[in-house]
Amino acid sequence: MASDQPIIIKKVKKSGGHGHHGGAWKVAYADFVTAMMAFFLLMWLINTTTPEQRRGIADYFAPASVSPSQSGNGGILAGTALGEDGARGAGTSSVIERLSPDAIRDENEDPQESPESATSQASAEAMAEARERREQAQFASAEMSLRQSLQDMPELAELTRQLIIEETPEGLRIQLVDEEGRPMFNPGSVQPNERAVILLRAVAEIAEQLPNRIAISGHTDAGPAPSSEYTNWELSADRANAVRAIIQEGGLSDDRIAEVTGRAGSEPLYPDDPYMAGNRRISILLLREAPVIAPGHGLNR
Repeated sequence: MASDQPIIIKKVKKSGGHGHHGGAWKVAYADFVTAMMAFFLLMWLINTTTPEQRRGIADYFAPASVSPSQSGNGGILAGTALGEDGARGAGTSSVIERLSPDAIRDENEDPQESPESATSQASAEAMAEARERREQAQFASAEMSLRQSLQDMPELAELTRQLIIEETPEGLRIQLVDEEGRPMFNPGSVQPNERAVILLRAVAEIAEQLPNRIAISGHTDAGPAPSSEYTNWELSADRANAVRAIIQEGGLSDDRIAEVTGRAGSEPLYPDDPYMAGNRRISILLLREAPVIAPGHGLNR
């Protein structure tokens, strides 16, 4: 027996699942990029501001209270004005103004310094640094050349122990030091011995290649002077002057000599033992300064 109930058929339309989503993702991505840019700007701002400036910015965006002044009439603020130190007073606005690039640049700049003077100062500093680097390179080359010269002379190779080369704030100091049994000068003598003369000529050859002026000083130990009329002061000064003459025979002009002095035993190399042979020495100092007259332009006498 057939049922009289009607048969209902539902047709469900299935979508493909790959329909177009529109441009909503572009808006979301743009918001993300904007947020990241704001985040990095915030991190930069925090890194370049002082704690006081950060507190001022925080007060500006998160006001805690208005000015506590009690003057004025009724109304919302009872007639009060925002104080300099209030949450939205001129105090915080001045902090924001100080954070601007122009304000920061003005604070760092000297109000009395013009752009021309700043440029000239920077150029002078750059030239001084370049000159210092060149001078250090010249000193290092001079030391290597002098030591190599001694190595090339087997008969003087042992003198390397009596040669002290050091870079000081005043310049490059070359010292010829006596060793027990190997003096540079015979006792009481003004003129250096043959080995010292050869060594001094090697020093003169190196010094002639540099523009620096030279200071020569003679030193003795604390031993007694040869005589009461001729003290260690005269002896050290005469030895220094004899060294000056030998160096100038190698071609060094008069304008390259800055000073020739005798120190006697006032500046011992070994203060703990002022009588030690190493205190007897000749010091040749290549000064850290430009020559008074350019090389090759000295006066002929």
